[in-house]
Amino acid sequence: MEGYVTVPGGRIWYEVQGRFGKMKPIITIHGGPGVPHNYLETISALSDERPVVFYDQLGCGRSERPSDRSLWRVDRFVEEIECLRKELGFSTINLLGQSWGTILACEYSVKYPSFAESLVLSGPAMSIKRFESDTRKLVETLSDHSQSAIKRAESIGNFNGESYQSAISEFYGKYVCRMEPWPQCMNEAVAGMGEEVYNYMYGPSEFTVTGVLKDFDCTPHLENITVPVLLTCGEFDEATPETTRYYSSKFPNATMKIFEGASHEHHLEKAKEYIEAVRRFLKDVE
Repeated sequence: MEGYVTVPGGRIWYEVQGRFGKMKPIITIHGGPGVPHNYLETISALSDERPVVFYDQLGCGRSERPSDRSLWRVDRFVEEIECLRKELGFSTINLLGQSWGTILACEYSVKYPSFAESLVLSGPAMSIKRFESDTRKLVETLSDHSQSAIKRAESIGNFNGESYQSAISEFYGKYVCRMEPWPQCMNEAVAGMGEEVYNYMYGPSEFTVTGVLKDFDCTPHLENITVPVLLTCGEFDEATPETTRYYSSKFPNATMKIFEGASHEHHLEKAKEYIEAVRRFLKDVE
């Protein structure tokens, strides 16, 4: 089942896989901002037990793409989830956020605590300053050529050069997705990316943060989220194990799993292991 739902600022596309039944639905929340749902496709494996909802946030993928920058706010993206829940008639939901989606999952749980049953937070990024600090440390592991290209691009404010793009590729190949070649679902997500949203809210790359999210931090709210939480990350994740462990300590009821040999897209790199971990977590919750 798929369709569109009206949210503040426009309409967003959604798809529901699996049957409505006794098991609580899970709404997946993609990253970015502005990287559509496609790369989360492995999570559809959970639809054999429960409804799994995919959607593209406003400004990317198959959703509408308004040009009004005032729409690119955390609170408005949170309202998208609530509009979707109401449209589908779910009384309560599980939320699975990846990267930027972990912010939205947490903020939704704080604003609508009676609707969120549990949270799965993969590659968590609740503090952008901490995320930036981690990525800057990881930049120091890149080749000298890439490090020089990054410094040069940032000094002149020009991020379109071939050398900077090459540095992005090296970084992403180590800390975002280590699969070679990237799976088709990743390529589809990149093709459907809302670059305007990503650039305005975050910046030109994962390690160059210039957008309005630069100072965003929802870690002070985490202690108010009392539902069960599963945090996951890869051994080589840009959302590092150390930082993920820090976030885990802030929740009253959290567990954590690190996927060896994997990075930010560990749900793809270690798909079977990831699905088993999430499935087990959700069964324990229910």
